[in-house]
Amino acid sequence: MIRKAFVMSVAPGQEQEYARRHQPIWTELATVLRDHGSHNYSIFLHPATRQLFGYVEIEDEARWQAVAGTEVCQRWWRFMRELMPANPDGSPVAVDLTEMFHLD
Repeated sequence: MIRKAFVMSVAPGQEQEYARRHQPIWTELATVLRDHGSHNYSIFLHPATRQLFGYVEIEDEARWQAVAGTEVCQRWWRFMRELMPANPDGSPVAVDLTEMFHLD
């Protein structure tokens, strides 16, 4: 299993709406994520900075990257775009983090 972590952010004043839109996440998006080998996916909010810390375990990097090309992911990005900084392709601005320590 590959552990991935990344940081995104939510726009000022949009924290509650961001949380609301994830409760629950669309069933079809959860299915796509699982079907592409994603497990133990969590997103945490740092309230003072509005940073979102994402963590996911994936089976394969190519399958993880393929999620972005699915219709449901593209629709989700459009749905979330007003709440967070986005790239020109609609994806959320995210910075991958480098694992520095792990304890099983």
